[in-house]
Amino acid sequence: MNQSLVFHSNSELLEGPVFDIDNNYLYFVSIFDYLVYFYDPQTKEILSIKLDSPVSCIYLLEKKKVLVASKNGFYEVDFNTLKKKYVFQIDIKSSVRYNDGIKDPKGRYIIGTMGYPEVQKNLGEVFSYENGQFKTIIKNTTISNGLAFSEDYKWLYFIDTPTKKVAKYTYDINTGEVVFVADVISFIGEGSPDGMCMDKDGMLWIAEWGGACVSQWNPNNGEKIKELKLPCTNVTACCIDNHGNLYVTTAKSDSVNDIYGGGLYYLEIDKI
Repeated sequence: MNQSLVFHSNSELLEGPVFDIDNNYLYFVSIFDYLVYFYDPQTKEILSIKLDSPVSCIYLLEKKKVLVASKNGFYEVDFNTLKKKYVFQIDIKSSVRYNDGIKDPKGRYIIGTMGYPEVQKNLGEVFSYENGQFKTIIKNTTISNGLAFSEDYKWLYFIDTPTKKVAKYTYDINTGEVVFVADVISFIGEGSPDGMCMDKDGMLWIAEWGGACVSQWNPNNGEKIKELKLPCTNVTACCIDNHGNLYVTTAKSDSVNDIYGGGLYYLEIDKI
Protein backbone atom coordinates (compact mmCIF):
# COMPACT_ATOMS: atom_id res chain seq x y z
CA MET A 1 0.00 0.00 0.00
CA ASN A 2 1.19 3.49 -0.86
CA GLN A 3 0.16 6.11 1.68
CA SER A 4 0.53 9.88 1.40
CA LEU A 5 -0.39 12.90 3.50
CA VAL A 6 -2.37 15.15 1.16
CA PHE A 7 -3.26 18.03 3.46
CA HIS A 8 -2.45 19.17 7.00
CA SER A 9 -3.23 22.56 8.51
CA ASN A 10 -3.33 21.86 12.26
CA SER A 11 -7.06 21.08 12.18
CA GLU A 12 -8.55 19.56 15.32
CA LEU A 13 -11.07 17.42 13.48
CA LEU A 14 -11.24 16.72 9.76
CA GLU A 15 -14.33 14.79 8.67
CA GLY A 16 -16.81 13.92 5.97
CA PRO A 17 -14.76 13.22 2.82
CA VAL A 18 -16.94 12.91 -0.28
CA PHE A 19 -15.57 12.15 -3.73
CA ASP A 20 -17.26 13.44 -6.88
CA ILE A 21 -16.61 10.59 -9.29
CA ASP A 22 -18.05 12.48 -12.29
CA ASN A 23 -15.73 15.46 -11.95
CA ASN A 24 -12.81 13.94 -10.02
CA TYR A 25 -13.00 16.31 -7.04
CA LEU A 26 -12.80 15.70 -3.30
CA TYR A 27 -14.67 17.62 -0.60
CA PHE A 28 -14.17 17.44 3.18
CA VAL A 29 -14.72 19.58 6.30
CA SER A 30 -12.88 20.84 9.36
CA ILE A 31 -15.74 20.69 11.86
CA PHE A 32 -14.64 23.15 14.52
CA ASP A 33 -12.96 25.55 12.11
CA TYR A 34 -16.34 25.84 10.32
CA LEU A 35 -14.49 25.18 7.05
CA VAL A 36 -15.61 23.37 3.90
CA TYR A 37 -12.77 22.23 1.62
CA PHE A 38 -12.51 21.52 -2.10
CA TYR A 39 -9.54 19.55 -3.46
CA ASP A 40 -8.61 18.89 -7.08
CA PRO A 41 -6.32 15.80 -7.23
CA GLN A 42 -5.17 16.72 -10.74
CA THR A 43 -3.98 20.27 -10.06
CA LYS A 44 -3.54 19.90 -6.25
CA GLU A 45 -5.64 23.06 -5.81
CA ILE A 46 -7.29 23.40 -2.39
CA LEU A 47 -10.05 25.93 -1.74
CA SER A 48 -12.02 26.58 1.46
CA ILE A 49 -15.14 28.46 2.47
CA LYS A 50 -16.01 29.28 6.08
CA LEU A 51 -19.50 29.03 7.55
CA ASP A 52 -20.70 30.39 10.90
CA SER A 53 -21.04 27.19 12.96
CA PRO A 54 -19.63 23.65 13.13
CA VAL A 55 -19.89 21.86 9.78
CA SER A 56 -20.12 18.12 9.33
CA CYS A 57 -21.55 16.71 6.16
CA ILE A 58 -21.35 17.39 2.42
CA TYR A 59 -23.79 16.38 -0.33
CA LEU A 60 -22.86 16.69 -4.00
CA LEU A 61 -25.04 18.96 -6.15
CA GLU A 62 -23.22 19.75 -9.40
CA LYS A 63 -19.73 20.62 -10.60
CA LYS A 64 -17.89 22.43 -7.77
CA LYS A 65 -21.18 23.01 -5.93
CA VAL A 66 -22.26 21.19 -2.76
CA LEU A 67 -24.81 21.29 0.03
CA VAL A 68 -23.20 21.50 3.47
CA ALA A 69 -24.78 20.76 6.85
CA SER A 70 -23.81 23.16 9.65
CA LYS A 71 -25.28 23.51 13.12
CA ASN A 72 -27.06 26.67 11.96
CA GLY A 73 -28.53 25.10 8.85
CA PHE A 74 -27.83 23.68 5.41
CA TYR A 75 -25.92 25.90 2.98
CA GLU A 76 -25.26 25.73 -0.73
CA VAL A 77 -21.53 26.26 -1.19
CA ASP A 78 -20.28 27.16 -4.68
CA PHE A 79 -16.56 26.75 -5.28
CA ASN A 80 -16.95 28.26 -8.75
CA THR A 81 -17.75 31.63 -7.18
CA LEU A 82 -16.56 31.00 -3.58
CA LYS A 83 -20.00 32.03 -2.37
CA LYS A 84 -22.47 30.41 0.02
CA LYS A 85 -26.20 30.76 0.66
CA TYR A 86 -28.59 29.45 3.28
CA VAL A 87 -31.02 26.81 1.99
CA PHE A 88 -32.95 25.21 4.88
CA GLN A 89 -32.84 23.99 8.46
CA ILE A 90 -34.26 20.98 10.28
CA ASP A 91 -35.85 21.59 13.67
CA ILE A 92 -33.04 20.15 15.80
CA LYS A 93 -32.47 20.65 19.51
CA SER A 94 -30.15 23.51 20.51
CA SER A 95 -28.04 20.95 22.40
CA VAL A 96 -27.07 18.95 19.29
CA ARG A 97 -25.18 19.39 16.04
CA TYR A 98 -25.22 17.45 12.80
CA ASN A 99 -22.70 14.71 12.10
CA ASP A 100 -22.48 12.15 9.27
CA GLY A 101 -25.02 11.94 6.45
CA ILE A 102 -25.79 10.45 3.04
CA LYS A 103 -28.18 11.11 0.14
CA ASP A 104 -30.42 8.47 -1.41
CA PRO A 105 -31.25 8.16 -5.15
CA LYS A 106 -34.58 9.95 -4.65
CA GLY A 107 -32.74 13.01 -3.35
CA ARG A 108 -33.53 12.58 0.34
CA TYR A 109 -30.92 14.02 2.68
CA ILE A 110 -30.26 11.63 5.56
CA ILE A 111 -28.26 12.96 8.50
CA GLY A 112 -27.56 12.13 12.12
CA THR A 113 -27.08 14.35 15.17
CA MET A 114 -25.08 14.19 18.39
CA GLY A 115 -24.87 16.22 21.59
CA TYR A 116 -23.01 19.53 21.32
CA PRO A 117 -21.06 21.02 22.97
CA GLU A 118 -21.31 17.96 25.25
CA VAL A 119 -22.03 14.44 24.05
CA GLN A 120 -25.12 13.08 25.81
CA LYS A 121 -26.36 9.50 25.69
CA ASN A 122 -29.36 8.88 23.42
CA LEU A 123 -29.81 12.58 22.61
CA GLY A 124 -29.15 12.12 18.90
CA GLU A 125 -31.41 11.09 16.02
CA VAL A 126 -31.14 10.28 12.34
CA PHE A 127 -33.33 12.45 10.11
CA SER A 128 -34.56 12.16 6.56
CA TYR A 129 -35.30 15.44 4.72
CA GLU A 130 -37.27 15.65 1.49
CA ASN A 131 -39.06 18.53 -0.25
CA GLY A 132 -39.19 20.75 2.81
CA GLN A 133 -40.36 17.99 5.14
CA PHE A 134 -38.32 15.96 7.61
CA LYS A 135 -38.85 12.93 9.82
CA THR A 136 -36.87 10.90 12.32
CA ILE A 137 -35.94 7.46 11.01
CA ILE A 138 -33.61 6.30 13.82
CA LYS A 139 -34.06 7.41 17.45
CA ASN A 140 -32.00 7.50 20.65
CA THR A 141 -28.51 7.61 19.17
CA THR A 142 -25.47 9.00 20.96
CA ILE A 143 -22.85 9.73 18.29
CA SER A 144 -24.51 9.16 14.92
CA ASN A 145 -21.72 8.40 12.49
CA GLY A 146 -21.20 6.25 9.39
CA LEU A 147 -24.03 5.71 6.93
CA ALA A 148 -23.75 3.52 3.83
CA PHE A 149 -26.21 2.00 1.37
CA SER A 150 -25.97 -1.38 -0.28
CA GLU A 151 -25.58 -1.08 -4.06
CA ASP A 152 -29.28 -1.87 -4.63
CA TYR A 153 -30.36 0.54 -1.84
CA LYS A 154 -32.34 -2.19 -0.08
CA TRP A 155 -30.12 -1.97 3.02
CA LEU A 156 -28.83 0.94 5.06
CA TYR A 157 -25.84 0.41 7.36
CA PHE A 158 -25.41 2.75 10.32
CA ILE A 159 -22.89 3.37 13.09
CA ASP A 160 -23.66 4.79 16.52
CA THR A 161 -20.04 4.96 17.65
CA PRO A 162 -20.32 4.16 21.40
CA THR A 163 -22.12 0.89 20.61
CA LYS A 164 -18.98 -0.29 18.73
CA LYS A 165 -21.31 -1.95 16.22
CA VAL A 166 -22.57 -1.54 12.67
CA ALA A 167 -26.34 -1.89 12.46
CA LYS A 168 -28.24 -3.06 9.38
CA TYR A 169 -31.67 -1.68 8.42
CA THR A 170 -34.05 -2.40 5.59
CA TYR A 171 -34.52 0.72 3.44
CA ASP A 172 -37.73 1.50 1.54
CA ILE A 173 -36.65 3.65 -1.39
CA ASN A 174 -40.27 4.74 -2.00
CA THR A 175 -41.01 5.99 1.51
CA GLY A 176 -37.56 6.49 3.03
CA GLU A 177 -38.54 4.36 6.03
CA VAL A 178 -36.07 2.06 7.79
CA VAL A 179 -36.55 -1.06 9.91
CA PHE A 180 -33.79 -2.45 12.14
CA VAL A 181 -32.63 -5.92 11.13
CA ALA A 182 -29.55 -6.73 13.21
CA ASP A 183 -26.11 -5.62 14.36
CA VAL A 184 -23.86 -7.15 11.71
CA ILE A 185 -20.35 -6.02 12.74
CA SER A 186 -18.85 -5.72 16.23
CA PHE A 187 -15.57 -4.02 17.25
CA ILE A 188 -13.73 -5.54 20.21
CA GLY A 189 -10.34 -3.79 20.05
CA GLU A 190 -9.23 -0.27 20.89
CA GLY A 191 -10.78 1.25 17.80
CA SER A 192 -14.39 2.41 17.65
CA PRO A 193 -16.23 2.66 14.33
CA ASP A 194 -16.62 6.20 12.97
CA GLY A 195 -17.28 7.09 9.31
CA MET A 196 -17.57 4.44 6.61
CA CYS A 197 -18.14 3.80 2.94
CA MET A 198 -18.94 0.81 0.76
CA ASP A 199 -16.70 -0.42 -2.07
CA LYS A 200 -17.71 -1.91 -5.44
CA ASP A 201 -17.65 -5.42 -3.95
CA GLY A 202 -20.14 -4.56 -1.21
CA MET A 203 -17.53 -4.51 1.53
CA LEU A 204 -17.50 -1.76 4.16
CA TRP A 205 -14.43 0.38 4.83
CA ILE A 206 -14.63 1.79 8.35
CA ALA A 207 -12.53 4.51 9.97
CA GLU A 208 -11.50 3.56 13.50
CA TRP A 209 -11.45 6.31 16.12
CA GLY A 210 -8.75 5.33 18.61
CA GLY A 211 -7.64 2.47 16.38
CA ALA A 212 -5.13 4.25 14.09
CA CYS A 213 -6.51 2.51 11.00
CA VAL A 214 -9.22 1.98 8.45
CA SER A 215 -10.52 -1.56 8.28
CA GLN A 216 -12.44 -3.51 5.65
CA TRP A 217 -15.36 -5.71 6.69
CA ASN A 218 -17.84 -8.10 5.14
CA PRO A 219 -21.31 -7.01 6.30
CA ASN A 220 -22.79 -10.34 5.24
CA ASN A 221 -20.88 -12.39 7.82
CA GLY A 222 -19.36 -9.74 10.11
CA GLU A 223 -15.80 -10.78 9.35
CA LYS A 224 -12.88 -8.36 9.24
CA ILE A 225 -10.97 -8.66 5.97
CA LYS A 226 -8.01 -6.33 6.48
CA GLU A 227 -6.84 -3.15 8.18
CA LEU A 228 -4.62 -0.34 6.92
CA LYS A 229 -2.62 1.49 9.59
CA LEU A 230 -2.20 5.28 9.71
CA PRO A 231 0.34 7.35 11.68
CA CYS A 232 -2.33 8.92 13.92
CA THR A 233 -4.72 7.55 16.50
CA ASN A 234 -8.09 9.04 15.60
CA VAL A 235 -9.27 8.13 12.12
CA THR A 236 -12.61 9.73 11.34
CA ALA A 237 -13.97 8.89 7.88
CA CYS A 238 -13.15 7.59 4.42
CA CYS A 239 -14.37 7.64 0.84
CA ILE A 240 -13.42 5.87 -2.38
CA ASP A 241 -12.18 7.76 -5.45
CA ASN A 242 -12.46 6.95 -9.15
CA HIS A 243 -9.38 4.70 -8.94
CA GLY A 244 -10.80 2.56 -6.14
CA ASN A 245 -8.45 4.11 -3.58
CA LEU A 246 -9.26 5.76 -0.25
CA TYR A 247 -9.20 9.33 0.98
CA VAL A 248 -9.13 9.28 4.78
CA THR A 249 -9.70 12.10 7.29
CA THR A 250 -8.25 12.13 10.80
CA ALA A 251 -8.37 14.11 14.04
CA LYS A 252 -5.90 15.15 16.71
CA SER A 253 -5.42 13.06 19.82
CA ASP A 254 -3.96 13.68 23.28
CA SER A 255 -0.70 11.93 22.38
CA VAL A 256 2.35 14.22 22.09
CA ASN A 257 3.68 11.88 19.42
CA ASP A 258 0.60 12.28 17.24
CA ILE A 259 1.87 15.07 14.99
CA TYR A 260 -0.11 14.05 11.90
CA GLY A 261 -3.58 13.84 13.43
CA GLY A 262 -5.97 16.24 11.75
CA GLY A 263 -4.57 15.45 8.30
CA LEU A 264 -6.06 14.14 5.08
CA TYR A 265 -4.49 10.94 3.70
CA TYR A 266 -4.60 9.05 0.43
CA LEU A 267 -4.28 5.28 0.53
CA GLU A 268 -3.61 3.42 -2.70
CA ILE A 269 -5.33 0.20 -1.72
CA ASP A 270 -5.07 -1.22 -5.22
CA LYS A 271 -1.36 -1.66 -4.52
CA ILE A 272 -1.76 -3.83 -1.44
